[in-house]
Amino acid sequence: MTSEVVLRLAGVVKSFPGVRALDGVGLEVRAGEVHCLLGQNGAGKSTLIKVLSGAHRPDAGEIVWQGEQVSFSSPHAALKAGIATIYQELDLIDELSVAENLAIGQEPRRLGFVRRGAMRHAAQRVLSQLGHPEIPVGAEVGALPAAAKQIVSMGRALSRRAKLMIMDEPTAVLAHGEVQNLFRVIRDLTADGIAVIYISHRLEEIREIGDRVTVLRDGRTSAVNLDAKTTPTRELVRRMTGRSIEYVFPERRAASHTEPLLAVEGLGRQGEFSDVSFAVHRGEVVGIAGLVGSGRSELLETVYGARRPDTGRVLIDGRPLHPADVGAAVRAGLGMAPEERKQQALLMGEAVYRNITLARLRRFATAGFTRTGAERAAATRIADDLELRPRDVQRPVRTLSGGNQQKVVVGRWLLGGTRLLLLDEPTRGVDVGARAELYQMIRRLADSGVGVLLVSSEVPEVLGLSDRVLVMREGRLIHQAPAEELDEDTVLDLVMAGSLLEGSPT
Repeated sequence: MTSEVVLRLAGVVKSFPGVRALDGVGLEVRAGEVHCLLGQNGAGKSTLIKVLSGAHRPDAGEIVWQGEQVSFSSPHAALKAGIATIYQELDLIDELSVAENLAIGQEPRRLGFVRRGAMRHAAQRVLSQLGHPEIPVGAEVGALPAAAKQIVSMGRALSRRAKLMIMDEPTAVLAHGEVQNLFRVIRDLTADGIAVIYISHRLEEIREIGDRVTVLRDGRTSAVNLDAKTTPTRELVRRMTGRSIEYVFPERRAASHTEPLLAVEGLGRQGEFSDVSFAVHRGEVVGIAGLVGSGRSELLETVYGARRPDTGRVLIDGRPLHPADVGAAVRAGLGMAPEERKQQALLMGEAVYRNITLARLRRFATAGFTRTGAERAAATRIADDLELRPRDVQRPVRTLSGGNQQKVVVGRWLLGGTRLLLLDEPTRGVDVGARAELYQMIRRLADSGVGVLLVSSEVPEVLGLSDRVLVMREGRLIHQAPAEELDEDTVLDLVMAGSLLEGSPT
């Protein structure tokens, strides 16, 4: 028997100065289903979420919630009506306890005083309902791991009797085991009749947790109510991009036997990783696989000079690199695209051209003055090479999609002199179409002789992009092998503390 439709959108329009973000969007969500929302960055997903959550009011169209036409004046009004939004960047207050976060705005009171015992009891009841009674209700939220914070955010929605939860990239910071646990919680919620709108760039997640799919493209509804488990991947990609994309990785070149460009010898940092040794050759892509917390990102940052090693050393062309010195690393030819590009790599309010030239500003300075015209010309050449969209290098970088922002970060290191590129989660938050372009770009860099060392939480990405794979677990490098000698099951077995392959790392 088909579940009732709890949410229906028809012809929803939302415009901002110079752009129509939503252009007649339609959507239908049933009680007890996981309805997946797909689309490239810039397709209108974020605007649609904000319309549903009450952060934006639509200019036209109809929103029917539980049989009544609505127009929410604020997020509070949407939440009161039973629609809760759990954003990728959770809106929890780190300094407050779990119980306080769950009760914000509806604290139990008597004679004007907060009944803290009742508040903690209510919090424990909600966490037990979500299958996580082990989360301490008195702990500060800021001290919790990412997975627990996700559960607390869901608990806050439940405590307000939400009938629809909107989840925006909920697995972006979760490890493999934590993702499966989140899916279990989602299944429990839908079994109780709660509807979920699930937004993710990871098609394998859509297959596993989704029931139906709606696709947005350029602010319009490209497809509605597709079957999440049976619709072919190429069809989903075509609906998202308007073109057919071979969802495959670039072809590898024949292995190089040059001298190592990068050599890492016995590198260690207490509490993060220990005794790590490996090499990267010119034109080689080396991928690092491992769970969150295995030391992957910390290792990358130590190679780059952003962290000081306790033991070991890093050599470029056989010459030791000065530790904990990013400037020395850049002068030696290293460049890095960090995991948190918005916080760590981009000046979001600055123009695209300034973000591209940031690491090479001295090149454009004469007598203490910056030659802005030369900056823009150089940045435009990079934008053309990377097929940046749009090509206008004078617009603020914050107006670009996630994939194009990542191109800007990588483009910064293409102005000359970069010989080794470090990439931490290069496609996080990037849609399928932009991923394919980034994969091609990484392979072109390697073909030109640049060494690439990358970290990714997605095992297929590590295997598909890399010439050679390093596997880390609990801060130790436990296996190295050519990518063609590994498969996904083997790598997962290694990173999840399964049976170790025979022999030591080679």
